[in-house]
Amino acid sequence: MKQHSYLGNIKETCVTVLDGLAITFSHLMRRPVTIQYPDRIPIRVQDTLPFRYRGMLEVDLEICTGCLACERACPIDCIVIDAEKDKQTREMVLKRFDIDMAKCMYCGLCSEPCPTGAIHHTPEFEGADFSLESLVRRFVQQPVAAYKVKKAGETDPNVLELLDRGMRYIQEFAAPETKAPAPKEGAAKEGAAA
Repeated sequence: MKQHSYLGNIKETCVTVLDGLAITFSHLMRRPVTIQYPDRIPIRVQDTLPFRYRGMLEVDLEICTGCLACERACPIDCIVIDAEKDKQTREMVLKRFDIDMAKCMYCGLCSEPCPTGAIHHTPEFEGADFSLESLVRRFVQQPVAAYKVKKAGETDPNVLELLDRGMRYIQEFAAPETKAPAPKEGAAKEGAAA
């Protein structure tokens, strides 16, 4: 009885090895499918990623209100903002806006409460570097006035483009499952007139 199981094990081992060799030899005859990343690909990988992809964080200071909502929402404190109210002009001034990408866990909780969509994820994902200090992204080089939302609506086309992108990001990021019903023709005309 022991001899039967011994010979059965030898037979099973030989069959397994031959199966593995058959797969290996079949790959010797195929054309290689290795992609030489990132040099020889027809389309950049970043261009194929969806709009809501959570890559490196970016801040549009032109539409940042300095409300500190993103700093409070970050669960691991990788966002540091220093904002003060200027006594002469009575506007908020951003003196520091730093994001430590080494700490960031790409959860997206910072971009949800932003009222203008100033902080958002980009499709960039290659953040490797030689030191942790270089992964701290400093967005404010010199003090800058925070954006103040205008009651009548934004008129500057550059800022309006950033606001539209930011609001689209917030709407798709915060509520991706819900789809707003298409506006009726009369409602669209009334909204445009207002």
